[in-house]
Amino acid sequence: MSLTVTTWSLEQTSPRDLLPAVVPEGDVRVVRADVPSPEFSRFLYASVGGDIRWTDRLPLTYAEWEKLLGRPGVETWVAYDRGTPAGYVELAARGENGDGPEGVVEIVYFGLLPAFRGRRIGGHLLSQGVARAWDLAERWPGLAPTERVWLHTCSKDGEHAMDNYLRRGFRLFDTKVEQEPDVPNPGPWPGAARD
Repeated sequence: MSLTVTTWSLEQTSPRDLLPAVVPEGDVRVVRADVPSPEFSRFLYASVGGDIRWTDRLPLTYAEWEKLLGRPGVETWVAYDRGTPAGYVELAARGENGDGPEGVVEIVYFGLLPAFRGRRIGGHLLSQGVARAWDLAERWPGLAPTERVWLHTCSKDGEHAMDNYLRRGFRLFDTKVEQEPDVPNPGPWPGAARD
């Protein structure tokens, strides 16, 4: 059985494109995870994407996670609500290993754990993540200054994802429709998915 999935690619080409969201009320902070941690990153990936069919990284080994997270220009920024991880954004500079032109930063993953969706944290987290994409080279000597920030979202993502990207100043530059295997939502751990 297959699933029709539409994937939209969006970009910003200037820091002035970013339209920041209002900072949510309460104790919400966005902090960089300075120490690359496969355990923590896998927790975030599985917890955020478990109900929307994020499965591509689930089979990775510990060493593969280490390699991904240890590359120059890869950063994980985590939103905390009253000390609890609420979501994350993973940035990756492109061009370092022949994986695209220099000066390009991809928002590889972005999202909130289900319990934190709909509380205005996502717009703030995305705003902070995009701002950190634009100043990424300042934290990574030797990286080219950012000239473009891009991401992709798809019809499997949360219902407010595309609107959030557009409200933050992203512009659509490509759309693809493909068939994918219809896999069950894995949840944050086997058997934990809510149906």
